[in-house]
Amino acid sequence: MELQDRLEELQSAGIGVAAISYDSEDTLSKFAERRGITYPLLSDDDSMVISDFGILNTIVAEGLGPRAEDPDVTADVHRFVAAEVFDSPGLRRMINGTPFPGTFMLDANGVVSSRYFEEFYRERVTTSSVMLKEGIALTPIAAIEGTSAQLSFTAYPSNPIVTNGSRFSIAIDVVPNENMHVYAPGAEDNGYQVIGLNMAPSDYVNFEGMEFPESEIYHFKPLDEFVSVYQRPFTILQEAIVATSADKEEELREINALTLSGTLDYQACDDAICYLPMSVPVTFTLKFDHLDYERADAR
Repeated sequence: MELQDRLEELQSAGIGVAAISYDSEDTLSKFAERRGITYPLLSDDDSMVISDFGILNTIVAEGLGPRAEDPDVTADVHRFVAAEVFDSPGLRRMINGTPFPGTFMLDANGVVSSRYFEEFYRERVTTSSVMLKEGIALTPIAAIEGTSAQLSFTAYPSNPIVTNGSRFSIAIDVVPNENMHVYAPGAEDNGYQVIGLNMAPSDYVNFEGMEFPESEIYHFKPLDEFVSVYQRPFTILQEAIVATSADKEEELREINALTLSGTLDYQACDDAICYLPMSVPVTFTLKFDHLDYERADAR
């Protein structure tokens, strides 16, 4: 559904869209009609394309094969297969076609220019997160704006709506004031506070690493100090993923929204004054969209 919601923006950026899965043509046709999908949905029910691209997930086949009792195989099955399908008919339906989920970006010649993939088949990197990573501007939804004596910022989630396994980003667009620099990774070696998002722990969302753009070296002549900074507008991304474990999914069935809180921490200086580290509270409320179990059952 998110691809459909972002389709116009993607096409405006010159990007075509198609989705491929191991679902049958009938299943995909019904899904497209039910959810209003207008871009191509391709059926790879014999997993030929999935295999050609090297993304066939063989963990289920191994878990049902002659090495099923092997501790390493059992550990992989329990790590990468949703708990609710253990020892169920649903597991056998996945034996021939489960792909590693993800996105390929192809250039005009059909050559893969970038890719975004997950190991666990229930996790999905969101379209909006891919767009941010590819440098495609989003129209911020539910954004938080702030200003200080050193900078202005806009903070927003890549996706205002998430579901089980959504891998999304929280973006911070930062504009340093004139003649101001903000400290970048590496500046901590000089004792400065590097800009970053410090999110409070969540029962349902795991926060992973942050992505920073390339910085530049600032030479502070009075101390002959060289330090990593940002002096022009930049964006940092906080990676996050919604829980997929069986117990958390059960709890999420009763939830319609997720509230995430944290602080934007940074330190900025100009050529004369080094300001104290700052910590600005930020809070995001995301709508929680429950999985389309009708499609899952059709598989």
